[in-house]
Amino acid sequence: MHLSVIIPVRNEAKRIKKTLESNVAYLKTKSFEYEILVVDNGSTDGMPGIVQEHGKRYPFIKYVDARGAGKGSAVRYGMLHATGDIRLFMDADNATTLNHFDLMEPMFKDGSEVVFGTRDSRDLSEARQVISQPWYRRFFGNIGNLLIQTVVLPGIWDTQAGFKACTKKAAEDIFSRSVIDGFGFDIEMLALTKRLNFKLGKIPLQWENDPESKVSLSAYISVFLEMFRVRWNLWT
Repeated sequence: MHLSVIIPVRNEAKRIKKTLESNVAYLKTKSFEYEILVVDNGSTDGMPGIVQEHGKRYPFIKYVDARGAGKGSAVRYGMLHATGDIRLFMDADNATTLNHFDLMEPMFKDGSEVVFGTRDSRDLSEARQVISQPWYRRFFGNIGNLLIQTVVLPGIWDTQAGFKACTKKAAEDIFSRSVIDGFGFDIEMLALTKRLNFKLGKIPLQWENDPESKVSLSAYISVFLEMFRVRWNLWT
């Protein structure tokens, strides 16, 4: 198996069908083997049925009921239970489309072991928010990133974009050590990448904000708290 695509979900009945159909259209153009793991983190809507119905049509789509404690736990479960030589996670809203993997593939061939997508032109000049976030989310995101750079990850301007991939070895080494269950797991993933000396690459994203995004102000606060937990864990 070459590529595993992991999609962490919770109550995504309105958006998951479009994302799966987009992914299927992209993957069917490829000659390598692939799978899609939709890792459910406690949905109470009709989303599981939608995924299972797609799984009947496309056996490479697999529904996994992980019943975890947050997005981080769902991604961890997917990364550790996938079978691909490359394991990529993306968001259920399809804000970053799977064809961005075309930019990642050459980097893995050149020796990168972890590759992350960035929406920030300060990371890569080609990165864009095609449909931008509301001003207050950009404001809190910028403040948060300055804290993240100061405390944990200097030099990375966008740690939170939901499009990152690892080799099998990197995924197993990183996520067997990770403990953050919430949205701060991205910070932990990148911090462990550096601590374990995996070669890190980055690609520019053409990212489209979904106005129905479920990231709330409380999620930003949780990320800040988890950031300090990551820093403490690295020290100890």
